[in-house]
Amino acid sequence: MGSERESRSARSVNIKISDEVQRGVYANKLIVSHLRDEFILDFVADFPPGPNIVARVLTSPAHVRAVIDALSTNLGRYERRHGAVRRSPPPAPPADA
Repeated sequence: MGSERESRSARSVNIKISDEVQRGVYANKLIVSHLRDEFILDFVADFPPGPNIVARVLTSPAHVRAVIDALSTNLGRYERRHGAVRRSPPPAPPADA
């Protein structure tokens, strides 16, 4: 375990972050689209009066693969510690539909 911490600190870099970005944004939906050479991730806050894209990330397919791998690893760690994460039920159709 100590060696893992040492290797992490050896790989660390000095990353700057603006105050605005550091505050973060809340998103409860994600829209994913792609072109041949890039993925577009639109993070959406869906609250009345309507949904609003709060962040957009454009990145390469290779980076998307790395993000998926990192999320999978970290979700596994989270579930081992806190229990399984249940999927939210699908939203109900609008009343007038």
